[in-house]
Amino acid sequence: MRRSTTTALALSALTVLALTGCSRSTEPADTSAASSAPAHRGGNGATASAPLSSAKLNERLLNESDLGEGYTRKPQAADQHDDVTVIGCPALEKLGSDAATGATLDFTRTAKASFTYVGSTNSEVSEELYSDSATKLSNGIGKVFNAMVSCPSYQVAAGSTVIDMGTEKTAAPDLGDEQWSQLLTYSAGGQRSVVKQTAIRSGNVLVIVSGSPGLVDAHLDKALTKARTAH
Repeated sequence: MRRSTTTALALSALTVLALTGCSRSTEPADTSAASSAPAHRGGNGATASAPLSSAKLNERLLNESDLGEGYTRKPQAADQHDDVTVIGCPALEKLGSDAATGATLDFTRTAKASFTYVGSTNSEVSEELYSDSATKLSNGIGKVFNAMVSCPSYQVAAGSTVIDMGTEKTAAPDLGDEQWSQLLTYSAGGQRSVVKQTAIRSGNVLVIVSGSPGLVDAHLDKALTKARTAH
């Protein structure tokens, strides 16, 4: 994987908003431990099948009616092309700085959406859907998550901004065929934000939900259910 892999998860549009204070979270970090490898459900989840089209993935994204009152879909953010450099994390550096510049993973088909939630505090949640062979999805997302959690702390220089980052592996729910989950802490400009990212592979579909930890936990199950729904 060359482009849009390593810190793509960390530098998504949601992260940019988190760094500017729009997705603040004061929730304590989940310190429950997870195994060093993602859980495997077995069965026929890895059975080869053709990837879903991006149009079909778009139909399976969560929308405002799925999420409930208080959610507003955000316009699709333009791709960012600022120079990005990873400092102090050899595993991420090894995957290449080119991979830190994108906002999506390098899979065949993709769809994504971001939402703002207006409640007791303004929060955000985003969903990304990918479809490819089960093997490529598993290897690709596993490589990214493993690289990120290998470094409890490091820095990312994005343009003129230096971001202090912390990564902590957390236990993922027992959903789908494979699961990955982590908490990312961003500190920049005197602000600190916590974003949870959980990825679930079900067959040839990968679901990634990111955002305020509470919102991720609340909507992950319904995101996976809708992503697996046949039309």
